[in-house]
Amino acid sequence: MLSTMQDVPLTVTRILHHGMTIHGKSQITTWTGGPEPQRRSFAEAGARATQLANALRDELGVTGDDRVATLMWNNSEHVEAYLAIPSMGAVLHTLNLRLPAEQLIWIVNHAADKVVLVNGSLLPLLAPLLPHLPTIEHVVVSGAGDRSVLEGAAPRVHDYDELIAGRPTTYDWPELDERQAAAMCYTSGTTGDPKGVVYSHRSIYLHSMQVNMAESMGLTDRDTTLVVVPQFHVNAWGLPHATFMTGVNMLMPDRFLQPAPLAEMIEKERPTHAAAVPTIWQGLLAEVTANPRDLTSMASVTIGGAACPPSLMEAYDKLGVRLCHAWGMTETSPLGTMSLPPAGLTAEEEWPYRITQGRFPAGVEARLVGPGGDILPWDGESAGELEVRGPWIAGAYYGGSSGEPLRPADKFSSDGWLKTGDVGIISQDGFLTLTDRAKDVIKSGGEWISSVELENALMGHPAVAEAAVVAVPDDRWGERPLATVVLKEGAETDYEALRTFLAEAGIARWQLPERWAIIPAVPKTSVGKFDKKVIRKQYAEGELDVTRL
Repeated sequence: MLSTMQDVPLTVTRILHHGMTIHGKSQITTWTGGPEPQRRSFAEAGARATQLANALRDELGVTGDDRVATLMWNNSEHVEAYLAIPSMGAVLHTLNLRLPAEQLIWIVNHAADKVVLVNGSLLPLLAPLLPHLPTIEHVVVSGAGDRSVLEGAAPRVHDYDELIAGRPTTYDWPELDERQAAAMCYTSGTTGDPKGVVYSHRSIYLHSMQVNMAESMGLTDRDTTLVVVPQFHVNAWGLPHATFMTGVNMLMPDRFLQPAPLAEMIEKERPTHAAAVPTIWQGLLAEVTANPRDLTSMASVTIGGAACPPSLMEAYDKLGVRLCHAWGMTETSPLGTMSLPPAGLTAEEEWPYRITQGRFPAGVEARLVGPGGDILPWDGESAGELEVRGPWIAGAYYGGSSGEPLRPADKFSSDGWLKTGDVGIISQDGFLTLTDRAKDVIKSGGEWISSVELENALMGHPAVAEAAVVAVPDDRWGERPLATVVLKEGAETDYEALRTFLAEAGIARWQLPERWAIIPAVPKTSVGKFDKKVIRKQYAEGELDVTRL
């Protein structure tokens, strides 16, 4: 028997139309660094997105599933591109502006982007790349910037506002297949070439619904979310589409991502929610400690991309701001878990849940796989590699001009599950605790040592700003931990004191590092995660001043 329900495709076009009509009064506020931010209603942004679609089709010749790239900060124009490009049937391709030039060139050519939208302040980054990007036919520049750096470049150059000015605010949107490509992001390529993940209209729609669920971020049109996580980082964790679906106001920081302007915009604009990686909140904490600001409007903060040190959660609790762990990756759109404790618990009883990565939503199935391929139980003790599947989980990577999807065996199981590369345990009630990345776990004398556990414990020390722990070769044990530590400004301590602190924090004696180094800063990836391969390389080449206890 078939159902009697209407078969209406789940598309970004419907999110666009719903947001600009039902939630037309909601606002996108873009920080400008001037006396007043730019304010644009959802109705206005939707109308401009429609004009952009007309311009892309009629002036720039974007048709079919042409790829349109964006090299932009978080701002209203970028949201307009998020809505216009997929809705017209093309594919939005967000470019990570923090990647090395050679990776950006590889990614644009692999995706065969036809048009690139770029903020004027990023033209010095784009200009040297253009001679190496043969598929780019048009460059559309938004905002102030030195256009002269583009002189002699082959593509035609357009001004964003001039391009859309006078265009119709109606568009004959095509009725798209919900499984059609809507957007794409590339992994950061820490090993090998970056890999393209292509999101469908259906996956974006369902993921947006999950972001809005009470068991996830649970935001409404009464909220304002400060979207610090870049729009090139897994579609800003799905927030631009999700907010347009429910009318959540957006506060966009543009290029003003330093702690001082973030503190100012929070105090002035009073967002109720924010989302960013831990390094952002560590920097903001240092700023407001030195120069107090009122952050209490933020009832909740979603923190992901890397494990959040419990000490950071405790520090924000004292400021009246609650940090909520989330876990995900480019391949999961990214929402995989959210750490909202079960109901009916005291603050003390909630704590063990808050420091986990969180519970899986209904759209994400999970399993743990042991080293021998066995499926492990959810008992809170058995550790294995996390594998997931679901309607917003990637089942392959983009194959480029070949058209054939790529399913490498080290990324996908034979029965179609995504191998996340994360090692962890799952409790009986479905809370995930990640103990390490598979590539970062320290295999010492036949036992595993969690680098994340050591890092979180070290960052609880009052003198420590950041800490990164990596495995290094050891003749006796195979591998042992090397602890690299960044001290807070003006702080002093010694390695014996840090080792004692770890022991008092409950770290087993055999797991305590013997090798230590003070470093000026922990190397970061393009999305703000600790880049441990750099530390391993520095150690191997003798560049670190290592003390062995």
